[in-house]
Amino acid sequence: MRRLCLFLAGWLLVSGLVPQARAEVTLPCLFSDHMVLQRDRPVAVWGWAEAGEQVTVSLDGKEQTTTADADGRWRLTVGPLAAGGPHTMTVEGENKIVIEDLLVGEVWLCSGQSNMAMTVSRAADYETEQAAATHPKLRMLTVARQAAESPQEKCDGQWQVCSPETVGDFSATGYFFGRTLLEELDVPVGLVTSAWGGTAVEAWTSIEAQQSVPDLAPILEPWAEKIAGFDATAAKARYEKALAAWQEKARAARKAGKEPPRRPTAVSDPRLNQNRPANLFNGMIQPLIPYGFRGAIWYQGERNSHGEPAALYGTQLATLIGDWRARFGQGDFPFYFVQLPNYMAPTEQASEHSGWVMVREGMLKTLAVENTGMAITIDVGEARDIHPKNKQAVGYRLALWPLANIYGCELVCSGPIIKSSRRQGTAIRVEFDHVGEGLRMTDGAAVRGFAVAGADRTFVHAEAQIDGASILVSTPDVKQPVAVRYAWRNNPDVNLVNSADLPASPFRTDDWVEPIGGR
Repeated sequence: MRRLCLFLAGWLLVSGLVPQARAEVTLPCLFSDHMVLQRDRPVAVWGWAEAGEQVTVSLDGKEQTTTADADGRWRLTVGPLAAGGPHTMTVEGENKIVIEDLLVGEVWLCSGQSNMAMTVSRAADYETEQAAATHPKLRMLTVARQAAESPQEKCDGQWQVCSPETVGDFSATGYFFGRTLLEELDVPVGLVTSAWGGTAVEAWTSIEAQQSVPDLAPILEPWAEKIAGFDATAAKARYEKALAAWQEKARAARKAGKEPPRRPTAVSDPRLNQNRPANLFNGMIQPLIPYGFRGAIWYQGERNSHGEPAALYGTQLATLIGDWRARFGQGDFPFYFVQLPNYMAPTEQASEHSGWVMVREGMLKTLAVENTGMAITIDVGEARDIHPKNKQAVGYRLALWPLANIYGCELVCSGPIIKSSRRQGTAIRVEFDHVGEGLRMTDGAAVRGFAVAGADRTFVHAEAQIDGASILVSTPDVKQPVAVRYAWRNNPDVNLVNSADLPASPFRTDDWVEPIGGR
């Protein structure tokens, strides 16, 4: 009898006499209550439904209808929309989704590693910041961490309205950036934070983009070798053997009243590692495409400061920028990043050539890419903490770039950046951009942090004199200087700023790979 019932039920289902369950219309996590859409431009709305199903999107009294393709995907555009709200958006097919409290304003993508992920609760003066964090027009969505071998369509996250109860979990750099925009523009601000601590720039860039740049082969090849040599069965067996041995030692240690040894960790599959090239692009950037962003801010580079590949960071960052711009379909996608701050113990060697310094230089060189900007933070780092707490300065300095270059505010958007240099007698004259009303020292003392070298490539601490928008650098010890460096250390002692009190960026005029020495 049971078999007969199952047969009849299957026949009725196939014959159409019993209605089949249809796939409900669904949306990416970006489209949910409290979301923010980018103003003044058409923006995409997309999702999934039954193949061939009609989907209607209603917003601000206007409707648009499209049809899901054979794979169940659908997409349309709305707008341009003026800043404001709150609005209600409805998305309707076989089912109906209602999105409440939708605002329209400025939307920015915030990405990178731990210093972008670092929350307001860990930043300086948290209690004061928390008490003042009632900003209903400022919202943030934090993307859940997800590494993937292939590009993903979906990710997890939820929009949060900024309040004293929620701000502690916001990205601190993102929050202080967004708060500055809110205060200056008085329009809603939406921030989407997609960040993961301890991750490399190559993890955030698509594999296709990296494979198209021959110089990046030294980054990709070791991963290919690691994956080819990984044996999951053997790795599991080794772990189980090590675990059994540890359990015996741990029991013996506890019995003797001693501290047990550290438990062994399983070797993870390198194919799923969060630092494998493209894995975070696949899992945490691709699902955001094609959401409407005004631009992106980026705080990363610490991971890439280890070893020789640090010298490739400028190429890697430029590749990521071009990749994201192409993927989001915005060739002029503004991209602003944080230059690595002062960190580690101060040193006396003027010719230091560490990975930290090389990544910092790679960032400076990336300013050659159109529509980019750099927040200089050489004065707000901490010698013993890779996660400096003064994220207020970082977010504010990042915000100066779009305020000046996108939103039309008249202000100095950057600290001094080297423009050119030339030999002048026994000195080198260095000219700067972004000087405002002039260069000065923060403490009224002599300018610190410069060194020059002659043909022997031996750098010597030098005196520097301000002359308008330029500086003359010289020392009696180098009669014929050929190169000059400024703040060329992990944690330099420097004091050069412009009239807006923004610090000068470290730089060098040479391209010497292996300096001979310094004094």
